[in-house]
Amino acid sequence: MEHTTAPSARRGHPLFARFYARVSPAMDKGGVTEHRRALLASTSGRVLEVGAGTGANFAHYPPRVTEVVAVEPEPLLRALAEQSAAEAKVPVVVRDGIAEHLAAPDADVDAVVACMTLCSVRDRDAALAEMFRVLRPGGRLHVFEHVRAEGAGLRGAQRVLDATVWPVLNGGCRLGTDIVDAIGRAGFTDLRLERVDWPESRFPLPFVPHVRGTATRPAPSDLP
Repeated sequence: MEHTTAPSARRGHPLFARFYARVSPAMDKGGVTEHRRALLASTSGRVLEVGAGTGANFAHYPPRVTEVVAVEPEPLLRALAEQSAAEAKVPVVVRDGIAEHLAAPDADVDAVVACMTLCSVRDRDAALAEMFRVLRPGGRLHVFEHVRAEGAGLRGAQRVLDATVWPVLNGGCRLGTDIVDAIGRAGFTDLRLERVDWPESRFPLPFVPHVRGTATRPAPSDLP
């Protein structure tokens, strides 16, 4: 079944989009590029990228990728993504849409990419359910996302920031997400998720903990 975007599910962040468009190149120079490359190195076939932003991932898809369908809800970022798509080495189509209502048929793609996206969606469980739905059995979800800190002190700092200024200033982003648990609840298996720190810091900071890796939509034969 192909889903369409529900108007009530939309919530724009135009001010954050302008800010992100300005800082994204500095983020890449500050280490995000290495995480993008590592995240995308094993992608192949038809890929759906959710929350494409400025299209910074497009340059890092390997030749095994036959097409990228990139979804981005913010008009400014989508326009920048279209510029990036024109320079990509693999075919890229940029579309309007949101993670909770993906306009794609069931079992349509070989890989789904969510790079700094799931921390800011309105309904994370609905977004993951959609990603699961559009993946073919055996297909993989590739994620690079904020994750709940391991230490009690940092977790407390994440809770305070999430309840106050962080989502307001960062497009709805929430730091203290148990994203690993959420991915498992959505039905994904074979979770190969590595904790990584970005940006690198000598001091523990609440926005540094991330997780990067893959999870698989199991084939029927893999289910118990």
